[in-house]
This record gives sequence, structure tokens and C-alpha cells, in this order.
Amino acid sequence: MFDFIVSKYNYWISIVLMMIGLYGMIAKKNLVKKIIGMNIFQVSVFLFYISMGKIKGGTAPIYWEKAVIYDNPIPHVLILTAIVVSISTTAVALAIIILIYKKFGTIEEDKILELMEKENRR
Repeated sequence: MFDFIVSKYNYWISIVLMMIGLYGMIAKKNLVKKIIGMNIFQVSVFLFYISMGKIKGGTAPIYWEKAVIYDNPIPHVLILTAIVVSISTTAVALAIIILIYKKFGTIEEDKILELMEKENRR
């Protein structure tokens, strides 16, 4: 049993990172901390997909006489696209946080909700 757990350490690291990111997104009230949690969550997904594409004893998917088993290149290509999307999402989220800060003067979620509620009462 222990050997099985140790042999899949990359998946366990993915799970731990995913839970840390999920905790950061759900439990933190600071919007920047939520974005950091989202980025940690995304990195865990990247690690998971890249781990799935690696085959023990596999080589780069380049034609070569000595290569018999190849690694799957599809997860790596998908992750390249996902990294670009992740950076774009982070940039847009940070821009929105700047606008929120300019309007409300804070980036704490509970204070923003209070200010919005006061604004709606008027």
C-alpha cells in the first residue's frame, strides 16, 4: 500500500495544491488572496495533466530508431494553451480588483458587500 502511495506522489501533490487553492478561493475575504488561490488551483490542474501525459520509459514524441515508447504530447499542448488563458484570467481579475478598489476603497469582500448594501438602500 505504501509503495502505491509513494509511486503516485505527483498526483498527491496535485491534490494537495488543489485543496490549498480551493481553500484560498473559498475561505479568504481579500480579493487578491482569492486570485492567488485561483492560480494555485490552476497550477495543480496543470501538474495533473502533465503527469498524465508522462509514460514510464517514454521519450519525446520525435521519430527515432531507438525510441519505442513515446510520451503523449497532447496534455503538454493543452497546458500551453491553459497557461495563456490562466495569465489572461489573472490579468483581467486584477484589473477588475483595481476598479473595485477605486470605487469602494477596499478589496475585502465583506466590506464591499456592506458598502453595496448601503448604496442600494439609498
